[in-house]
Amino acid sequence: MLKKISIDQLKPGMFVHKILEQKGALSITNQGRVTSKDIVNALKKRGVLTLAIDTEKAFDPDGNAGEQPKATLPEKVEVPVTKVDSPKAKTISLESELVRATALHKQGKAIQKALLKAVQKEMPFDSSIPKEFSNKLVESIDRNPDALLCLTKIREKDDYLLEHSLNVAILLANFAKYLGMAEDDVQKLSYAGFLHDLGKIKIPNEILHKPGKLTDSEMKVMKMHVQYGVEHLQETDIEQSLIQAISEHHERLDGQGYPMGKKGNDISHAGRMLAIADMYDALVADRVYKAGMSSQKAFSILMKDAPERLDVNLVQKFIKCMGIHPVGSVVLLSNDRLGLVLQQNEYPLTPIVKVFYSVRQSSYITPKDLDLSQEKSLSIVKAVTAAEYNIDINTFFERAVSIG
Repeated sequence: MLKKISIDQLKPGMFVHKILEQKGALSITNQGRVTSKDIVNALKKRGVLTLAIDTEKAFDPDGNAGEQPKATLPEKVEVPVTKVDSPKAKTISLESELVRATALHKQGKAIQKALLKAVQKEMPFDSSIPKEFSNKLVESIDRNPDALLCLTKIREKDDYLLEHSLNVAILLANFAKYLGMAEDDVQKLSYAGFLHDLGKIKIPNEILHKPGKLTDSEMKVMKMHVQYGVEHLQETDIEQSLIQAISEHHERLDGQGYPMGKKGNDISHAGRMLAIADMYDALVADRVYKAGMSSQKAFSILMKDAPERLDVNLVQKFIKCMGIHPVGSVVLLSNDRLGLVLQQNEYPLTPIVKVFYSVRQSSYITPKDLDLSQEKSLSIVKAVTAAEYNIDINTFFERAVSIG
């Protein structure tokens, strides 16, 4: 028998047949068991007012039959410990932090894979695991941001969906630190970045990985990934402010974004930051069907979208935060050798690089670290991509840079 009740009457053990009244933009259509008070609270947050319950499908929420199993996430891993004298950034060397950063990066991909699987199967997950992981990313940024920033450039073309959200979490933590935001806000932004694209797992592969331009109908399907992700996160205990930021990562200041078409001040500060980091990482990423572009070209595209679509003040600060030649990027030097940028210094055009390839000889050379601010005879000619020289930057990095 169907019975109409208010949201305040909803209790664990009831079976929701239909949402009758709801305020807010995101509609809920799913039926299902109410297995805990958390689900009731989540429905309240989403503006549900009245519901139809099926009294014949009531169950015991404490019994095994009524419990919805949570998705299994990877066990927490032990990250190598290095003594740190103070919590300030770059308190330990790049080499030392790469040990922990490499372990974190590997763990992050495993957690992201499990989260995507949970969304695909419409199963709840233990939000404490990705939250704790995001906090560990921030701790690594505190110790030496260059380690994780280097790792954002190390990609597997088939793992874009896993690596993109992990990289956005890293970029946001670094950006928020640069802006001087409170530690709690830095952690929340990193967490939002890590979760922002979970809905993409429900998009058909032929659309998600299509090499060419999407048709109007395909784009309509693609845009649904935001709603899919938000709807799943609404069933967790994740803060509403974070879910709002995630829902806004494709909104644009001119109102031409999606899914809500929000304009100007209707888009939160966190949502604006997430939009920039998300767009930047997507532009520089290598995919199965295309090579990523250089950071400089990506910066140019971000600036073209400001101030009409992106927050120009935040875009300018993001570029300053990343540096003219971001950590992990490849540059061509005036002696026809390639270098991997390892660290920024006070001279933005002369970072510390690891020289590793001779363009003249088309071959790898013995890696050597150079501080270009001290090498008066050398300069950066331009930023390049590894693909332009058919270089496997991942293999080089694992052999000559990473320790993990």
